[in-house]
Amino acid sequence: MAQSSFKPNYDESKVPAYTLPDVLKMPDGQRVASAKQWTSVQRPAILQLFKEHVYGQMPGNPRVVRSVVRSVDKQALGGKAIRKQLTLFFGNGDDAPGMEVLLYLPKTAKPAPVFAGLNFFGNHCVSNDPGILLSTRWLPNRNEEVVNNKATEKARGMQASRWQVEELIARGYGTATVYYGDLEPDHATGWQTGIRTTLKNDLHTAPEDWSAIGAWAWGLSRLMDYLETDPAVDAKRVMLHGHSRLGKAALWAGANDPRFAMVISNDSGEGGAAIARRMFGETIERINTSFPYWFVGKFKSYNQNENAMPTDQHMLLALVAPRPLYVASAKDDQWADPKGEFLGARAAEPVWALFGKQGLGITDMPPVDQPVGQTIGYHIRTGGHDITAYDWQQYIRFADRHSGKQ
Repeated sequence: MAQSSFKPNYDESKVPAYTLPDVLKMPDGQRVASAKQWTSVQRPAILQLFKEHVYGQMPGNPRVVRSVVRSVDKQALGGKAIRKQLTLFFGNGDDAPGMEVLLYLPKTAKPAPVFAGLNFFGNHCVSNDPGILLSTRWLPNRNEEVVNNKATEKARGMQASRWQVEELIARGYGTATVYYGDLEPDHATGWQTGIRTTLKNDLHTAPEDWSAIGAWAWGLSRLMDYLETDPAVDAKRVMLHGHSRLGKAALWAGANDPRFAMVISNDSGEGGAAIARRMFGETIERINTSFPYWFVGKFKSYNQNENAMPTDQHMLLALVAPRPLYVASAKDDQWADPKGEFLGARAAEPVWALFGKQGLGITDMPPVDQPVGQTIGYHIRTGGHDITAYDWQQYIRFADRHSGKQ
């Protein structure tokens, strides 16, 4: 394959000189001077740039959305939680496109704040709970858990460490998740059976006008639509999170949908939180070669041409302002460029300042395992590309601080 000869740069001395686009420079050349100017002029302009050059358009709601409850267990997780499972159908009939929602809520908090995010291997992967319905969708093959692209019983709880469901329940938070493959299977021809094709007439958007990341992000907003209707959920305190490619999707969803109270990027790297112009670790050319369907066609024009982009990822992070944002990295995850993720967050700070909010509050990258920040949080932890109990401890503390629980 073309990417086999690619040799990533992991040497800071070889990072090319670059100048980031000024996040506060408006289309007319003037600089943003107020929060009102940001909200009414600059934010829409930057959002449009990302739609045109990176992720594609973001359609609105389908004409018909129906929720069908599959099961409710009021004694889940040893009696500590309520588990709800439902299908959101985007159209009439049981053969309409849709997505399966898994929701856990603490029994002690009503309505409850919720962490929401997409998962990689079906809802059954987030917990060992035998009551979770096993996904029947196409899944990426993996050892004995997924065989012939179908889940087996061994897939239950295969990524439970990444979700910390019981810890969240104990801390008074719910968790809501959807398998990202319900929206678009993550392979080169996945768009043919995903919502970019099955809903193209309903959404009036051609498949090539948006991207897989856009489809996954769109699904997160449809999850938010449902959470707003559930009286047991505090819809004003829904924290959006995502790891790796799903961290990219979470950032794009959070940029488009201000209903999410907080956005968390975990090791999202290239096309996520990391500065692309650094050309450190994964690059635009490499990600477009490996996963060309994640982004729109225009993004390919920036292969080895990063400085020609009208955007960089600090501008994506800035679209979350003035809401709380947390960016996390891992020391051994050089592919995702931890320093580039930190610099992305730091370069976005001026937008929070417009709202009188403090961002990271530091100029230099912090030591490993020492979280920093106020309305923008950041840490780089020991270890590699993963989302761990340590990461979740920081996210819960950050949410506690910004949701009035401290």
